[in-house]
Amino acid sequence: MSVYDDYEMTIGVECHVQLATKTKLFSRADNDARDKDPNTCVSIIDYGLPGMLPVLNREAVRLAVKAGKALNADVANVSRFDRKHYFYPDLPKGYQTTQMYQPIILAGHVDAPLEDGSTVRVRIHHAHLEEDAGKLTHFGEYSLVDLNRAGTPLIEIVSEPDIHSAAAARAYATELYRLMTYAGVTHGDLYHGNMRFDVNISVAKKGATELGKRAEVKNLNSFRSVERAAEYEFKRQIDLLERGEKVVQETRGWNDDKQVTTSQRSKEDAQDYRYMPDADIPPIVLSDEEITEIQANMPKLPHEYRQDWQPLGFDASTINTILNNHSVTRLFDALYPLPEHIKSEVLSDIGADEAGYKGLARKIFNWFTSTPDDQIDNAKIDMGLVGPQRLLELAKLVADNKLSSTSAKQIFLYLFDEDSKGKTPERIAQEQNLLQVSDEGAIAAIVDAVLSDPASHKAVEDIRSGNDKAIGYLVGQIMKQSKGQANPGLAQKLIRERLG
Repeated sequence: MSVYDDYEMTIGVECHVQLATKTKLFSRADNDARDKDPNTCVSIIDYGLPGMLPVLNREAVRLAVKAGKALNADVANVSRFDRKHYFYPDLPKGYQTTQMYQPIILAGHVDAPLEDGSTVRVRIHHAHLEEDAGKLTHFGEYSLVDLNRAGTPLIEIVSEPDIHSAAAARAYATELYRLMTYAGVTHGDLYHGNMRFDVNISVAKKGATELGKRAEVKNLNSFRSVERAAEYEFKRQIDLLERGEKVVQETRGWNDDKQVTTSQRSKEDAQDYRYMPDADIPPIVLSDEEITEIQANMPKLPHEYRQDWQPLGFDASTINTILNNHSVTRLFDALYPLPEHIKSEVLSDIGADEAGYKGLARKIFNWFTSTPDDQIDNAKIDMGLVGPQRLLELAKLVADNKLSSTSAKQIFLYLFDEDSKGKTPERIAQEQNLLQVSDEGAIAAIVDAVLSDPASHKAVEDIRSGNDKAIGYLVGQIMKQSKGQANPGLAQKLIRERLG
């Protein structure tokens, strides 16, 4: 037992999600500033020039409504914008336009899957629309201001303090990312800050009725950094308390190179920002019919895929591996489950019943989950080079004992090669001399040759003495002599027959 076991962490997360609009929240400036020169995606509105009036981006509102659905939250019929005042060089207006008092998304929840197969439910307090600030780059004694990001539309998703472990914080951040990208709310480019996480963490003795002072770790842009920052803060705050010192309510930054948090500034309270209604922007008014219409066209969300794939019997970790790749998810969605109106036709074409088809789907699923990410070319999936038809044909070759699992995996990887275009898996197997020999007579001759080989004498005696593991050596020799083409199952059967 360590002193850390006496404490419990409590975490709430604020997530800034950049909306996938073409233009900014209140101007017609380009909303995609990735790899653009500084201050080139900026309008006179983003510069905060006097007399310039904002016009709300309707698409940003539509995406926020979709986000509400993904968060299992109600959408407000009326929401309003406020001005949040603070003075930084990257905020030319001297205030940020946000929604303090009447946010567009109300209370909801996210069920985040954990590695052990359980889930943690994190309640959503609310989510609000707001504009992003610009970016400051510091160079010793001076700083440069880039306003490309100023005015970018965001929703800020604010959770309740329902998280009590660093692993659960990571799981929540990961699932939130899946929800927002699958709903089409954001591009989800973490490197360019499309989603940024602020982790609020406090510690207290287990069983305590009051939470401790919280520190906020700002602008985390990876799931690993969310987990690592929470772990570090947990121990840092406990160490302070154990030394008799106090935890200060403050904003901290995460140094990924050193794996530590560092103090940035004291944490402001709401009154410090002098919130006031923004009189330049009319309220957002949405009827129930409008909300229903927008949410009726939602893409499938992660929990719907999990439900669809449940009959395959995979654990949560395996399914999440697929869900982490949207291209692979769409591909597999076309494979399983089969829609009722085409099920009989597909089963007939492939020559399998429902149980057999499920087995084929499992094989394909396993190929993807067992393949490193850098060997899966999403572009080849999206263009249809690696599609359902060829994958099913490949899996059927294995099921029919025409191809070994090892050879099938080899061909699976080859399907991502442009040279495979227009070729069936069976043709590829023929060209690469990978088809299994299932001719009992041909394999029997090889079996007899291996059994009579003096080098096999010990293995033969071991098997006759009851050591069944020795059969693996003999099968290996048969595969070697057949250049990998012998059906190993048939070879094993013949060995057992001959050795009694």
